[in-house]
Amino acid sequence: MNLFPMGTGVKVWLSTGYTDMRCGFPSLALRVQEVLQHDPLSGHLFVFRGRRSDILKIIWHDGLGACLFTRRLEKGRYIWPNMDGGAVAISPAQLSYLLSGIDWRNPQETWRPRRVG
Repeated sequence: MNLFPMGTGVKVWLSTGYTDMRCGFPSLALRVQEVLQHDPLSGHLFVFRGRRSDILKIIWHDGLGACLFTRRLEKGRYIWPNMDGGAVAISPAQLSYLLSGIDWRNPQETWRPRRVG
């Protein structure tokens, strides 16, 4: 799953801990700047998770404008680093696993729907 046209040098940062999912791009960008000590307009992807670990928000500035993506798992939880108050860099391939609900540290499916509805 490649939603982001990532060039060389683009990094993916997971914000450790949990984040209030009511936040929009301005609030999350401020968190990137003040807490994570990164530039939210750098072209890197910054990923945040909700308290229950079933929803993610990703912010990204593509050079033309700000993008905010939300992804919720219907069943299961996103695997997240245990540390708090920082950021962890992962590869684009690991982000793909993460968005699919697969443990990005040890890629195996955590849940797969068997039927629709």
